Amino acid sequence: MSKKEIERNRHEDEMKLLVSRMSHRLDKIHLGGGERKMAKLRKTGKMTARERISYLIDPASSFLEIGSFAGYGMYEEYGGCPAGGVVTGIGYVKGRQCMIIANDATVKAGAWFPITGKKNLRAQEIAMENRIPLIYLVDSAGVFLPLQDEIFPDKEHFGRIFRNNARISSMGIPQISAIMGSCVAGGAYLPIMSDEALIVEGTGSIFLAGPYLVKAAIGEEVDQETLGGASTHSEISGVTDYKCPDDASCLDTIKELVDKMGAFPRTGFDRATPLPAAGNPDDLLRVFPNTRTTPYRTKDLLEHLVDEGKLTYYKDGYGKTMICAYARIDGWAVGIVANNREIVKSATGETQFGGVIYSDSADKSARFIMNCNQKKIPLVFFHDVSGFMVGSRSEQGGIIKDGAKMVNAVSNSTVPKFSVVIGNSYGAGNYAMCGKAYDPRLIVAWPTAKIAVMGGAQAAKTLLQIQVAGRKSKGETVTASEEKELLERIEAKYDEQTTPYYAAARLWVDEIIDPRETRRWISEGITAADHAPLEPFNLGLIQT
Repeated sequence: MSKKEIERNRHEDEMKLLVSRMSHRLDKIHLGGGERKMAKLRKTGKMTARERISYLIDPASSFLEIGSFAGYGMYEEYGGCPAGGVVTGIGYVKGRQCMIIANDATVKAGAWFPITGKKNLRAQEIAMENRIPLIYLVDSAGVFLPLQDEIFPDKEHFGRIFRNNARISSMGIPQISAIMGSCVAGGAYLPIMSDEALIVEGTGSIFLAGPYLVKAAIGEEVDQETLGGASTHSEISGVTDYKCPDDASCLDTIKELVDKMGAFPRTGFDRATPLPAAGNPDDLLRVFPNTRTTPYRTKDLLEHLVDEGKLTYYKDGYGKTMICAYARIDGWAVGIVANNREIVKSATGETQFGGVIYSDSADKSARFIMNCNQKKIPLVFFHDVSGFMVGSRSEQGGIIKDGAKMVNAVSNSTVPKFSVVIGNSYGAGNYAMCGKAYDPRLIVAWPTAKIAVMGGAQAAKTLLQIQVAGRKSKGETVTASEEKELLERIEAKYDEQTTPYYAAARLWVDEIIDPRETRRWISEGITAADHAPLEPFNLGLIQT
């Protein structure tokens, strides 16, 4: 066996180990509040959040879950918040893509943590951008009171969800809500600001104030069913539109409602007959090294992601540290912008380091992005970027101007953008490659991803210098051993903050995925995006 073959086998083993670790963590997350709480929920006649979604979506279809790792490693002092206490994602109901949002009542009775609000807002944002219907499966005790100051009043907090309800309705995007458990206080507005609301007898209830608060506020004694149960709101108040005897009949009614929806016009992104990528799916894992400093041939990786491995390279001999190419993924025409991780030579003989954006590669990428907008071709960014090139030569060559040109093109791009963080995504490179701040329709990460303002080693040394200088300015002495210990502590903390799990917990990425699922995510994303009209493309003021 050749040295190259041994190396590729090692890459595959390392990636499969990372994917296995991810899958193990997901298995725990999918248990929500745990087996005991799930069993207790079922005894009341309810399905769990994931069981409801599984029943609702079409048989043999898959659910593209978004934000599985939301809240991962956070709120430990409160017992954690698996998946942010809510399950969200895109599923097919009666053949139609829908955004589904289901509260997980096994996690603190479905209470809203700060990350819960952020995750709901992200789900609504995806639905609004792509003009796909929303289905809310409501089962929540309301705001998690110990953290109310972090979820209640601000622009991106709880109230924004109801504002979005109104905006979504005005955009003509259908919203259906099912009250399948508690729906309390401000949270009561979500289902009733939807276009249609269903309620389950016996378990569903909705009111602005529960029995205890009513007693405290006005002295009235009233039971939960009389105050806000299914009969009250379906027969007396008229707040809800459909009364259902149980979870299954409620979900069946939702299916019937979706089945009667009219068709929306399509944008018209080009799609040919889907064809498989080059080689077998595992070949993708053999190309990509787990060690983030190891060069590799990015073109090999792309060939295992696009249909038949066929790419049409744009300006192939210019700006070589960026790869720009036209291709198809699952039949969809796409424009690919990827960081080239090979060490290359420029036309002038200059050595250029892989993963670094130079002036020529920024200029090339900006022009390619403009071309894709001109031709209505969705863009896919593959991140493995250390940042822009620095130093006097680069500064004198106008790296800031060329970098700004690329960022401008990404910012003003109106075709759907999708980002896949496969390796490093550092500093301004994250921005230029369409990081979360630049509105990708979906942004996912491989288990090998690292997202930070700079690489761990550079950041740790910079922080060490600052801390040591600060102590010395106070007259304190710092020994070599103390410096070493301090550096190790800084590196450990910084390395933890650059992991894909840290990013996914805070929804900087929508999901961590098995690399072999990349094609499916991009294809489903473009399918969703094909429902939404494009805005005119205008760069504004830019130096070309």
